[in-house]
Amino acid sequence: MGIVHTDVVVVGGGHAGCEAAAAASRCGAQVILVTHRLATIGALSCNPAIGGIGKGHLVREIDALDGLMARAADRAGIHFKVLNRRKGPAVHGPRAQMDRALYAAAIRDLLAACVNLTLHEAAIEDLLVDATRRVNGVVCEDGTQIHAGAVVITTGTFLHGTLHTGGEQRPGGRIGEPAAIGLGDRLTRLGLPMGRLKTGTPPRIRRSSIDWDGLEADWGDAEPEPMSVLTSAISRPQLACRVTATGKATHDIVNASMHLSAIRNGQITSAGPRYCPSIEDKVTRFPGRASHQVFLEPEGLESDLVYPNGISTSLPANVQLALVRSIPGLRHAEIVQAGYAVEYGFCDPRGLHASLEARTVRALFLAGQINGTTGYEEAAAQGILAGINAARLAGRQATASISRATAYIGVMIDDLTTAGVTEPYRMFTSRSEFRLSLRADNAPSRLTALGQRWNVIGEERLRFAASESEALAAARLAAETIRHSPTAWRRLGIRTRDDGRVTTLFDVLSNGSLAPDDKERACALLVTDDRTIRALCHDAVYHRVAVRQSSEIRAAELEHETAIPEHFYAALPGSFSSNTRRILMAYRPHSIGAAARLEGMTPAAVAGLMHAVSSCPR
Repeated sequence: MGIVHTDVVVVGGGHAGCEAAAAASRCGAQVILVTHRLATIGALSCNPAIGGIGKGHLVREIDALDGLMARAADRAGIHFKVLNRRKGPAVHGPRAQMDRALYAAAIRDLLAACVNLTLHEAAIEDLLVDATRRVNGVVCEDGTQIHAGAVVITTGTFLHGTLHTGGEQRPGGRIGEPAAIGLGDRLTRLGLPMGRLKTGTPPRIRRSSIDWDGLEADWGDAEPEPMSVLTSAISRPQLACRVTATGKATHDIVNASMHLSAIRNGQITSAGPRYCPSIEDKVTRFPGRASHQVFLEPEGLESDLVYPNGISTSLPANVQLALVRSIPGLRHAEIVQAGYAVEYGFCDPRGLHASLEARTVRALFLAGQINGTTGYEEAAAQGILAGINAARLAGRQATASISRATAYIGVMIDDLTTAGVTEPYRMFTSRSEFRLSLRADNAPSRLTALGQRWNVIGEERLRFAASESEALAAARLAAETIRHSPTAWRRLGIRTRDDGRVTTLFDVLSNGSLAPDDKERACALLVTDDRTIRALCHDAVYHRVAVRQSSEIRAAELEHETAIPEHFYAALPGSFSSNTRRILMAYRPHSIGAAARLEGMTPAAVAGLMHAVSSCPR
């Protein structure tokens, strides 16, 4: 027992907590990361994969801000694949399956390299809050007090967590680990708006018990594309997944046992993730479907565990075994760990500023599933911003935010803090009105300079970013300098529109339907590396869109930057209609842009709000 002093305390060693602690450290703050088990730092609690459609964009943005997730994924990845390859580059989704043990080890190694960062094993029982409702630190289970200038809470599914397998219920945040009860009670007493959500996981199957012969192989890309721009190539051996599917026998078992499912029998009343449903939900929602695909994903190069992606469940363990063995290839399968659902507490994110600081409790930041999101990537993306802002506030600097026109991180945080959640929030590219400009490959050009202003970017990435920017600018200049008529292009073996106009190489590359052979010959005219050529081609394809959207993006950024001070809501102008007053008081938007996206806010109401805010004393 005793008192320890630091700048920032981060509670939780999951994806949000690791990114928050590392980011605050990079910003120059003294940081203590407190977690109840040091051995589980960096654990992949559910799916052994990082990235995907929308999620892959978040990973690249975290990387652009010098975060950990992409670099750890490159060290541990055993199956890389870019999803949506048949569509345009704007919606390509980088994804990689992990070796669980290697990923956790990579995260621990990256944290160990962070200066000013200390790891501490303890459970947090209370927060130190003064009379002005400012958090000044935390109290550990053993009575130790850690005093700090800011606190970041990243409890994942542990806040009042309850695990469900059939009719069995037990406290816990994940299998074999206790729930965070004292901290959950403290947040409730502070008056933060709390609720309950649910998620789940499938059983884990012994790899040696699977009949692999006859199952379709699902290989990753022949040339794995790294998650981080700092990774030159992936050298680790790659594994194939196998694909199977449920069938009538499986669905009959599920239907006959539905009354035993905690998800379906009323035992769990909170909402789960719509886009990652349990097998019970799939069978119920789609009664006409004859089968549902199941991906058998190895959990590591040396692991004997396989993750059956697609059959998350809370059915009793004996029913799970029958269910699994009804699936082709799994007739003799052995379950090492039964699947389960976890119900947990979360804070309504409308109670947060865009900086992820609580509106009603100063110096308290929340990040990850505690804010109603689902997924490692969503959690990590919140964590990196919360860590930056905790360090800034502890250092007496103004907190920062990210516009939805700048990054998917901004889209997510704006969605959460403006509209809240009714189910666990998952990132999709369709959530952004500027998704053609927010590509996974251009995340560094969008965010690294911003991160540099926040002092969160390390020297290695700064040097790399400068080199990449110079190479792309030189390639762009060369591409705009090379000019030919259609006849001259044809002599070079490149087919272009025969309209008699002289066009540049950049114009040629902007043709999204350019034949692959023509594109290859056109790119051969540039003397640069493959990464730069790929970036140039993507810039060329979306050039016209970027020009067209530039004014819209700037307008959105101005709306984002026009903050509505909290004291504005204490006395709303009488000129507002009763409907506008009702909407503003219900959501208390943090900016003009956030207010403009609320249902029922008319252009006239937004214009009136802009005038009122501009006249409001700061």
